Amino acid sequence: MPNANEIGKGQAIKFNGDICMVLETQHRTPGNLRAFVQATLRSMRTGKSFVQRFNSNESLEIVPMSRKKYEFSYKDNSGYHFIDPTTYEDITFQEDFVTKVKDYLTENLACEVIFTDEKAADIEPPAVVTLKVTESAEGVKGDSANNVQKVAVVETGLQIQVPLFIKEGELVRISTTDGKYLGRA
Repeated sequence: MPNANEIGKGQAIKFNGDICMVLETQHRTPGNLRAFVQATLRSMRTGKSFVQRFNSNESLEIVPMSRKKYEFSYKDNSGYHFIDPTTYEDITFQEDFVTKVKDYLTENLACEVIFTDEKAADIEPPAVVTLKVTESAEGVKGDSANNVQKVAVVETGLQIQVPLFIKEGELVRISTTDGKYLGRA
């Protein structure tokens, strides 16, 4: 098994009975103390991120992972349906699995599904999605000092802050990492 010095960003490790994705690693050697690796990990089960320190010679179990492209097809009572665009294989996920990405899912949106041990572990949407504004209050004329923003609702039900000039029916670009408005599409 590799030691903590050999883990890197994008790998999956087994930690405390859970599979965790390595988001960032830093090798540290403070003064007269022993070297350690400080890693930012995200639990595949809960989706929460945390920082963990490992001794630099501590053995870690790396979990093999693979990525596969799927397109979101539709949602019904049985869950969220994704389809492989090459083999047309259908895969269904429950709502708790897609919770962090469901506000960005529109028909035919290409996502990457990460598999560990032949089981789906996580879904990554594209970094930026284009969504249609369905509800937006009218901006008040003259109320444009200092980048004033208003709340808008997009087609998936997500509420975002947009500039006053955005109207209903417009397409906007949204970052999937923080859910912020990036501009018109």
